[in-house]
Amino acid sequence: MKASVGDRITVYGTHVGDPSRCGEVIEVKGADGGPPFVVRWDTGQEAVLIPGADIRIHPGTTGATDR
Repeated sequence: MKASVGDRITVYGTHVGDPSRCGEVIEVKGADGGPPFVVRWDTGQEAVLIPGADIRIHPGTTGATDR
């Protein structure tokens, strides 16, 4: 899974009724666009994210391609 700065990340809830979390990739720490990613969540909090199967990456406005 690869991302670029400016991409949007959605982490889906694991149980029915769990909310999704959305945020923006602000730093890519892995080689060649790989994880871990630093994400600024829509709540304003920042966290290092190692993605699992419950996420989707949406290309941002930086010219990234679909993954």
